Amino acid sequence: MSTNPAEQKVLSAVPPAPAAPAAAAASEPTPPNRRVIIVAGLIALAALGAGGRMWYRSHYYVETENAYVSGHVHPVSARIAGVVTRVLVDDNQMVKAGDIIAELDPFDQRVKAEQIQAQIDTAEQQVLQSEAQIAQVQAQASGAAAQVAQSEAQLLRAKQDADRYGQLYTSQMKAVSKAEVDAANASRSVAVADLAARRDSAVAAKAQIASASAAREVLKAQARVLRVQLKDAQQQLAYNRILAPVAGRIGKRTIETGMRVQPGQQLTAIVQDDVWVTANFKETQLADLRAGQEVNVSIDAMPGKVLVGKVDSFSPASGAQFALLPADNATGNFTKIVQRVPVKIVLKAEDIKALGGRLVPGMSALAEVEINQPDAAKNAAR
Repeated sequence: MSTNPAEQKVLSAVPPAPAAPAAAAASEPTPPNRRVIIVAGLIALAALGAGGRMWYRSHYYVETENAYVSGHVHPVSARIAGVVTRVLVDDNQMVKAGDIIAELDPFDQRVKAEQIQAQIDTAEQQVLQSEAQIAQVQAQASGAAAQVAQSEAQLLRAKQDADRYGQLYTSQMKAVSKAEVDAANASRSVAVADLAARRDSAVAAKAQIASASAAREVLKAQARVLRVQLKDAQQQLAYNRILAPVAGRIGKRTIETGMRVQPGQQLTAIVQDDVWVTANFKETQLADLRAGQEVNVSIDAMPGKVLVGKVDSFSPASGAQFALLPADNATGNFTKIVQRVPVKIVLKAEDIKALGGRLVPGMSALAEVEINQPDAAKNAAR
């Protein structure tokens, strides 16, 4: 193949492409991306801020998530056995102290009260009869006393007659006959015996008075016992009406019409509106806690809402001491565990009222206390 000499000359005149600058560019380092630097700086600042916040809160705040809303929950139970005839409340209903919750069938208690009343009437009639007997025995005793006086007079006369006849009939003088003397002596003996009999009758009459009086007192005592039993029966009759002991809301209602209940059986519960927070702080957090310190309380059921309370008091023992089976550390198997102490935190009454019953016992909460509070003593006084 022939080549044009002119074309070869032109091709030889074109210089080859330089390769050195490309190699130099490949060997130089790539500059860092500005966006990466900014993101890394923001992350570092965020980490410093979070660390600073954690350090600050660890030194000036104590908090616990082991906190719950507490309140007064009053169980309502039956005091006597019976069959429920009416139920006058419903779940979550507001009641006042003394309101009727339910009624039991009063037939058995009413019959018992009537029986005791009949026994009281009988005892009172027996007391009246006993008093009449006492009056009769007293009359007999008065008659016996009069007869004793009469017998004493007769004995005095018989003694005088016997002495007189004895003086008229002697060995020197026999003005009367021996028969008359014997008759006078016999009359005196009869008078002595009659007086003794009359006195015994009077003593017996007095004994009958004492016996009748004692029997009357026994009947009166029985009547008093029956009156006490009647009061108890009437009280048992009143127990057929189950009343609300306090004002609050009905919860956990298990009573139904027709149910037979037993004494002590819980039928429902009444929850009062007065609630507080029980926060279980670690024992290592208690050093800087004082009564009166303000507490920020967050309720899990109300996200974003913070209630302000104050430390009211500390439990007299840790929660483990009130457990059903407290730990016995003297067995040798000892493991040190940080204990928790319940702390009572009271809330403002207006805050509780503003929530309209939404704050109920058993709710979970978070309690946070700033330990550097100079006015804790003033808050406690308020």
